[in-house]
Amino acid sequence: MTRKPLTSKSTDDVVTRRVEELDTIAAVLPMERRNELAELLTDQDVETLRHLVNEGMGANTLRALTSDLAYLQAWSLAATGRSLPWPAPEALLLKFVAHHLWDPEKRLTDPDHGMPAEVEDKLRLQGFLRSSGPHAPDTVRRRLATWSTLTKWRGLQGAFTSPALKSAIRLAVRATPRPKRRKSVKAVTGDVLSKLIGTCRAGSLRDVRDKAILMVAFASGGRRRSEVAGLRKEQLVMEAPIPVEGSAPLPSLSIQLSRTKTSGADNEEVVYLTGRPVDALNGWLEAGRIESGSVFRAIDRWGNVSKRALDPKAINDIVKQRAFMAGLDPAEFSAHGLRSGYLTEAANRGIPLPEAMEQSRHRSVQQASEYYNSATRRSGRAARLL
Repeated sequence: MTRKPLTSKSTDDVVTRRVEELDTIAAVLPMERRNELAELLTDQDVETLRHLVNEGMGANTLRALTSDLAYLQAWSLAATGRSLPWPAPEALLLKFVAHHLWDPEKRLTDPDHGMPAEVEDKLRLQGFLRSSGPHAPDTVRRRLATWSTLTKWRGLQGAFTSPALKSAIRLAVRATPRPKRRKSVKAVTGDVLSKLIGTCRAGSLRDVRDKAILMVAFASGGRRRSEVAGLRKEQLVMEAPIPVEGSAPLPSLSIQLSRTKTSGADNEEVVYLTGRPVDALNGWLEAGRIESGSVFRAIDRWGNVSKRALDPKAINDIVKQRAFMAGLDPAEFSAHGLRSGYLTEAANRGIPLPEAMEQSRHRSVQQASEYYNSATRRSGRAARLL
């Protein structure tokens, strides 16, 4: 049976339908550039995402899968002129590695080494490439793992464990050494946070919102930007005030966290806010007239508050913008700095690591201690033997 080519009108109808289907899962899977994704992803891709949402997969995992799937589709179209095949042949997997892990020095003498210029230009025009050079090995491994996982969900077998692919990755990583860098060069500790909040004093809606974002993200244990952007009014529960001797009781609020990559399927976790962060959050909810749905939303130039949640990237942009306004170097700070900054500040104040981890919800002591120990080692006795 010959398949009839899609006309322009039928193509528009298909894209419109995919946009609507993606909108139905936006509360769980907030995505920017939804219209572009609707053109890029196939019907089966969208249906897979909808199925995973219904199965209760964590929003952070879904967001990562969607991002990787969109990139893989865009790369396949740019590199081969065809949509991503299922299952992918070994040759295509090796091509993916060759396009993303290459030697910058060899590129100087061999222009054909690495990702072809025309493929790179297409991906950059679509917003999938923002910098030149080979990709981070961890990013390549993660996207291959996503590709493998999606292949298995389709009931197919791929060549992801082939000796040739493993060898290609190993040799490529060895040829492109990259120093490990933290997601945020500097931690947003208490003193830095005070400077960022100090730029939110004009009383505008943006100031009220950004102050609440900064204080809530930090005080709730350094929440990930995706968790902050995806926070909903229904997750907030007012608690009994905390009594303080010789002073007025402090307002208290609990946040019922959604599932994350570190929480179990039936394990919805709770973190608490006390005092000033609660006041800042309540101030934004009142000013923004947020009665239900997404807590942190976009604000247009006329001061209108959107009904949709902020994109996670916007949280990063807010941290950098406030750093610039505070006279700091925006390149040195990011949203992840709030997470590392929380643990660093906890160490500076002598709060035991297990207690700090209860609020940050880190599962790995080793990971949490990377931030915590840097502060305690710097001021500890071991660094003052002379």
